[in-house]
Amino acid sequence: MSKAIAHENLPAEALPQERQQWILQRLRSQGRVVAAELAAESQVSEDSIRRDLRELAAQGLCKRVYGGALPLTVTVQPLKQRRAEHAGRKQALARKAATLVRQGQILLIDAGSTNTAIAAALPERSGLTVVTNAPDVALALMDREGFEILLIGGRVDPRIGGAVGAQAVKSLQGIRADLCFPGACALDLDGGLWGFDSEEVLFKRSMVEYSGETAVVVTSDKLGSVATHRVAELGEVQHLVVEHDVDKATRAAYAARGVAVHRADAATD
Repeated sequence: MSKAIAHENLPAEALPQERQQWILQRLRSQGRVVAAELAAESQVSEDSIRRDLRELAAQGLCKRVYGGALPLTVTVQPLKQRRAEHAGRKQALARKAATLVRQGQILLIDAGSTNTAIAAALPERSGLTVVTNAPDVALALMDREGFEILLIGGRVDPRIGGAVGAQAVKSLQGIRADLCFPGACALDLDGGLWGFDSEEVLFKRSMVEYSGETAVVVTSDKLGSVATHRVAELGEVQHLVVEHDVDKATRAAYAARGVAVHRADAATD
């Protein structure tokens, strides 16, 4: 395969083998590929791309997921590293997410750097009860007035930053929350909310099940992205908080599916 094919948009007349090598190069450099994007860039049909992905997966070269493909081993950055990334963007999202909260509510807040920012942005003296599996979230509220904090126990995964597994899921069974904020690894119009870690996804599913409403708060890179395990159908999501730069057409597409879309203010970084 030529260097041009590896690094530029693939010409429509490329052979299937050339196209598949191009897809693999994109997968290695980006960590994921989306079928619709590959089809647009390579000027072939999505059916052709899906066939390429199936063949690559059959050869053990990638993992097929809804809407695209992932490397066989997905590396999720540890929470310590994620905390330092795009702090201003996450704070802008958190401020908008906090406007969804009403006085006296019971909230379920998942682990994650964006959700820690949401906890820090919650209004004080509003009679809020916050249930969380994340020590970071609990610490963000400990020194603030007017919060009742319930920390879910279980095995804490330091990479995720929260308790996961059977004990954590069982602890949720006696809770009925008004609103939950599950961490989002990926969100798309057809597949809904997705995650990477199977144990973490079980906890997120339970959050959605035991909450009256679900709010998904995402940085722009997670919209239309792909992951391994489904957390919830899009119909189970009532609120979507997006960054200021998400285009009008994307916001309208989610709104057309019955999701209330909330656009954050412009970030400072």
